[in-house]
Amino acid sequence: MISVCIATYNGEKYLRQQLDSILSQIGKDDEVVISDDNSSDGTLALIQSYGDERLRVLHHDPTKITTTFPLDKPTHNFENALMHARGDVIFLADQDDIWLPGKVDRMLQALENADMAMHDCIIVDTELNTLETSYFDVVNATTNAWRNAVKSTVLGCCMAMRRCVLEAALPFPKTKIAHDLWLAMVADRKFRFALVWEPLLMYRKHGKSMTTAGKKSKYGLWFKLRYRLTILRHLLTI
Repeated sequence: MISVCIATYNGEKYLRQQLDSILSQIGKDDEVVISDDNSSDGTLALIQSYGDERLRVLHHDPTKITTTFPLDKPTHNFENALMHARGDVIFLADQDDIWLPGKVDRMLQALENADMAMHDCIIVDTELNTLETSYFDVVNATTNAWRNAVKSTVLGCCMAMRRCVLEAALPFPKTKIAHDLWLAMVADRKFRFALVWEPLLMYRKHGKSMTTAGKKSKYGLWFKLRYRLTILRHLLTI
């Protein structure tokens, strides 16, 4: 069974394209687990309009996350979805990307020889115009936990994993680490983590994206130093 885990927040504008691209590739016994962070737009109504039993919606309350770190709320929204995933293979998905045809089959093939795999993607703008043909080339992608702790090259929406990785990673640290980086570090330190050098997704970049992957970070030097020291401390606990 495949579980696709999505964290949503006011994602109505692009979510239908994403869900269509996912549902067309998974089976009738698979599931899409959506954890929503109190969306105030039409996100939940859009999901309900599908009438598809494969779509499971969970309600996550971001006000219960007491932190000033900007990535903590989406990280724990993803954790909520992952905690309720029932599949033997788990995919992560963002609310505004588009899966390219063949993504699921290619990643299942990669997981025959790995416990986690991350594929390349095409970086596009909001209108799906290509900005970069290879995310991996932009960030010099690696599976090495120590290198990613210093400067992360991982992208959760390009990940798929076996259940053993998820079980080892839960629960997530309470603060100051992105969900995809934590999962990647656990995978590299304890399991087999492979890169798939094929673009299997259109990764939409726009002003509301939380991640700075593929572009210059907006955060200051002091923030980045404190963040990396925290990441290294988390890595030492694995």
